Formats: sequence, structure tokens, C-alpha cells
Amino acid sequence: MKKKLLLPGIILSLIMISCSVNYNNYPIRRNPFPSTSATSSRVSTEREYNELMKTYKPETTEVLNDLLNDSSGSTQTSFSVENKSPCNMVLTISGNNYYRKIPIGANKIGYVMLPKNQSYKLSGMVCNSVYQSTKFITNSYSITLSN
Repeated sequence: MKKKLLLPGIILSLIMISCSVNYNNYPIRRNPFPSTSATSSRVSTEREYNELMKTYKPETTEVLNDLLNDSSGSTQTSFSVENKSPCNMVLTISGNNYYRKIPIGANKIGYVMLPKNQSYKLSGMVCNSVYQSTKFITNSYSITLSN
């Protein structure tokens, strides 16, 4: 009895498997509602912003000392970014032996201390718009970003 039920089950399984093979190489659309890259990049930026906010420690004292006092003899200088957009962002700063990500909230200012006299690559997403720039920083520097 078991042999009689086993053989038709195997045959049925083989038929089902062969039906799912795409012989003509037609594209198979798995998701009828694909997400746009703009939406997914905004979501990933927001996720990265929230993760960084958990551990980010701003250098408020150092930046204020640099801006208010004569720091011409110092090897570091302040760098600030004003985010005038309605979106949170993460600014990546990379240079010679320097790499840092700064979370900057909507309509907020982010700041960091950087070694002087170096070239830095700046990049981030501001409301689905890509920001990329290279700056040579010699003293206190400030930029404003908006969408």
C-alpha cells in the first residue's frame, strides 16, 4: 500500500518542480511594487542617523574654545555644518588618517574638530540629494546645506 502512494507522490513532485523552471528565460518579477532608490536611500540615511545618535559625542567644548579663543598655534580647527533641510543627515568626513561620521538633525548644526592644513572629502545625503565636496581646511570653516 505504501509503495502505491509513494510512486504517485514522487511523480507529482517532479511535475511541480518542472513547472517552476523558467525555460524561456523570461524575467521573473518578484515584487510588484519595487521601492524607489530615493525612498530606500532616505530610509537608510534615517536608520544610520538614528544609530549614530546612540553613540555620538559632540565636541562642543573644543569647538567653542576654538571659535572664541585665539587658536592660531593649535594643530586643530573647528568645522561646522548647518543643515537647513527638513531631513536628518549623516555627513562623512574623510582625510589623511581621519574618518568621521557626524549625524546632523533637520535644521540643526553639526560640528567637529579637524587637523589643520589638510584636504577633506565631505559626503552625505540631504533629502535624497547627494552632497559631495573636497575642502582644504586651514582654519575654522563652516558650510550650510539645504535641499
